Amino acid sequence: MGKASAKKPKTAASPAEIAKPAARAAKPESHLAMVRRARRINRELAEVYPYAHPELDFRNPFELLVATVLSAQTTDLRVNQTTPALFAAYPTPEDMAAAAPEHLEEIIRPTGFFRAKAKSLLGLSQALRDNFGGEVPGRIEDLVTLPGVGRKTANVVLGNAFGVPGITVDTHFGRLVRRFKWTEQDDPEKVEAEICAIFPKSEWTMLSHRVVFHGRRICHARKPACGACPIAPLCPAYGEGETDPEKARKLLKYEKGGQPGQRLAPPPDYPGLPAPPLGARTEP
Repeated sequence: MGKASAKKPKTAASPAEIAKPAARAAKPESHLAMVRRARRINRELAEVYPYAHPELDFRNPFELLVATVLSAQTTDLRVNQTTPALFAAYPTPEDMAAAAPEHLEEIIRPTGFFRAKAKSLLGLSQALRDNFGGEVPGRIEDLVTLPGVGRKTANVVLGNAFGVPGITVDTHFGRLVRRFKWTEQDDPEKVEAEICAIFPKSEWTMLSHRVVFHGRRICHARKPACGACPIAPLCPAYGEGETDPEKARKLLKYEKGGQPGQRLAPPPDYPGLPAPPLGARTEP
């Protein structure tokens, strides 16, 4: 988890600064220049999001593993609103392994695809009970043997529950690294390999958080807030979204837009508002 910085918060770039990407695009970028630009973007994002963190609520590796499996095809907010009841009913792998499928499905129904997810949760809980002594393993080779667990989920758990560096290639991360021209790959494992080669291993986990934070708050899929982006001068994709600063500011989400974040229990240094419990309000 990042610590709050005393530096002045980053603001959107000036029109003169924003003009730089267009000039740079006229000349092919060498691999070395791309690496330098990528590492500078990482440093800039570290100043913009000194509080970047995993946006799933969890208290132990098992809770993070389950929450990450549930996060497929839904928001972290919806998962966080669902897991309090889930972990109250099934706090350990042994408890969840013995759950009645119908009851488990009903609890996790708000996250969508609840039958498939319930099958995965039952399978991974039974595997943890039978093969790992009821403990979540701390090696990627073991984690990916669990039902419903791929490299993305494994890297989330390793990086945030065990402190093992890893790149988490979710939809936000993949979208942004392609916009940044760090890679042209679409396959998550190839994206992971190419990005790992650009950055020191010690940066992998926090880089993942920063890029995902930026994708959720500013560099949106359909309409990026380019005119409010603090790294616009470094971005080859500047102009794909709204460039007018006033209009762009209206597109900002979560704490950047003065709105609640995704966690019901955010870290102490998070500058935004906690998310509401399930049923407190409808999602936007």
